[in-house]
Amino acid sequence: MTKICLCGERACMVFFLMCRVMGFYAQDSLDCVSVRPCAVDETHSVKLAEVLVPVAVAGVSALYVDNGWLAKQKHGVQNALSRKGKCKIPVDDYIQYSPMVAVYGLNLAGIKGVHSFKDRTVILAMSYLTMGVLVNSMKRVFREKRPDSNSRNSFPSGHTATAFMGAQFLYEEYKSVSPLIAWSGYAVAATTAYLRIYNDRHWINDVVAGACIGIVSTKLAYKLYPLLFRKSFCHRSKVLAALPYYDGSSVGVSMSMTF
Repeated sequence: MTKICLCGERACMVFFLMCRVMGFYAQDSLDCVSVRPCAVDETHSVKLAEVLVPVAVAGVSALYVDNGWLAKQKHGVQNALSRKGKCKIPVDDYIQYSPMVAVYGLNLAGIKGVHSFKDRTVILAMSYLTMGVLVNSMKRVFREKRPDSNSRNSFPSGHTATAFMGAQFLYEEYKSVSPLIAWSGYAVAATTAYLRIYNDRHWINDVVAGACIGIVSTKLAYKLYPLLFRKSFCHRSKVLAALPYYDGSSVGVSMSMTF
């Protein structure tokens, strides 16, 4: 009788371990191969607050264009941060693209992100198109005068929008791989935003709105991509989870699959 109980306990232990292994490997992401484990793709799940908060902040930034008291505040910030066109540091014209380029560079170096080359390229194109339409449309509507010239295309900052769009793109691709890599794009984007003010090309409200537009554009692209391209791997991504149980008299396994 003792031998039977011991055998039963060992069988349950083996069964439990097998199910745990099955639950870990039974995942299907975007471009994952069946012979290797891969991270679950959560990039297409966007909470409403993640879009509404940046939109609200961009809306508040727009009030600084014509409001007298708010305009005075932005001039104060400009005087504190800008060099009035002296000793310009023009690297912001180039580093604005570095976060999005980093995604492809990292993949070439063997550090894979969440999506395949095709999927991420289409998502990036959608992000860039959305960002471009929003930025140029708002420039035409608000016609804010630049701090260093009479050009009326200051609000919002296109350089900042591009940088934060790329930063969000880098974050989505690598947040499950390396937090350090994922967050590094925001440091570059913030530097770009600061240099736009330092070089006297934009006001503080321009770069804040640009950052919000860049983030929202990428968020929307990730959300819409699997809905618009139903034959993509993203649309078919799923997770299979298995959890064994033993109630003292019977052994079983409960399973769930998320599409």
